[in-house]
Amino acid sequence: MKNRWLIAASAVGIHICIGSAYAWSVFSRPLQDAFGWSLSEVQLTFGIAIFMLGMSAAVMGHLVEKKGPRISGMISALFWCGGLGLAGLGAQTGNIWLLYLGYGVFGGIGLGTGYVTPVSTLMKWFPDRRGLATGMAIMGFGFASMIAGPVMSNLIGSVGIAATFWTMAVVYFVVMMASAQYLSPPPKDWAPAGFKEQVASGKKKAAIDLMPMNANEAVRTRPFYGLWIMMFINITCGIALISVASPLAQEITGMSAVAAGAIVGLIGLFNGVGRIAWASASDWLTRPLTFVIFFAFQIGAFLILPSMAHVLLFQVVLYAIMTCYGGGFATLPAYIGDLFGTKQVSAIHGYVLTAWALAGLVGSSLASYLRDLTGSYTAMMQVFAGIFVIALVISVLMMIFVRRKLAERTVEAHA
Repeated sequence: MKNRWLIAASAVGIHICIGSAYAWSVFSRPLQDAFGWSLSEVQLTFGIAIFMLGMSAAVMGHLVEKKGPRISGMISALFWCGGLGLAGLGAQTGNIWLLYLGYGVFGGIGLGTGYVTPVSTLMKWFPDRRGLATGMAIMGFGFASMIAGPVMSNLIGSVGIAATFWTMAVVYFVVMMASAQYLSPPPKDWAPAGFKEQVASGKKKAAIDLMPMNANEAVRTRPFYGLWIMMFINITCGIALISVASPLAQEITGMSAVAAGAIVGLIGLFNGVGRIAWASASDWLTRPLTFVIFFAFQIGAFLILPSMAHVLLFQVVLYAIMTCYGGGFATLPAYIGDLFGTKQVSAIHGYVLTAWALAGLVGSSLASYLRDLTGSYTAMMQVFAGIFVIALVISVLMMIFVRRKLAERTVEAHA
């Protein structure tokens, strides 16, 4: 019998490698200086990668269910690390199309495949704590940029851009392949020691799957689109804020560019903390209430952030928003499991992540457009707060739906 905590560690191993994509900005200035490419040309690489992440997750989620996490983890390693190797060749030859193809297309497929690989497996190993399971599976993606950013920056300075890509490819390939070998679902009807007895005695509650169904059935339901819209709004607004965090901090608080850069660097920390903290809390808050809290808080936070001239208060509000941004990603798979069961949770998760693909294209562009249109970060943040109102309404409707379904299931059980 495998150890479920080592299964969790293997999941983190894969996500901490692919999550380094969030540190792409480290390559931005060196690539511009080396080849004379514009900022938009360089940033398009990251945009392609995130788009391919979302789209490939929708396809590869089915692969996880059919072939298992070990196979999908190995495929993720091949695509992600192969893409990094090809990106290194693009940096060596000054060919931006190789960069787009390697890091953007192939790397993006590796990102999407790796992202959905461990989620379903961990939920089956932790039937007593679904939220904790998905938080552990996904937290590495949030923490990765904080770890990878400084390392890659030093490597670029010492060995060059191309060699940095190749070094990452080798190291990540070893870690991801090793992690994938240990990933596997538990035996049928497995449960942690004493869990079934505690459920029978009433000390613990077993997770209830409200509407067990496969992925193709789930996409024809209104709750699926409720999840999709909530995630699209949360990701769009979060990416928009991340994309302007440095100039926003400088304009609002008057801090220097160096100090603002340090704040941006800590975003990865709170992104990761939010993933494990909010997902774990959702086990007792319930998933619907957790999402209501996300959006209710962010409406107020986005409205007051432009008035936070005090540096410490600005950081507190900014980092709190980032915990909600990360928490949405980590709580989502458990919410999917609660609604549709764990039979094809990876496939359904992949379908919902198409919201990430679209939000990755919309977020930063919308932020730039609104800033140019209004000439004010305050007006821009007010627009995003208004968008969150839509998400809040949907989250409340989702909570009402879930509670009604639970009541119906309870009546059926008594009958």
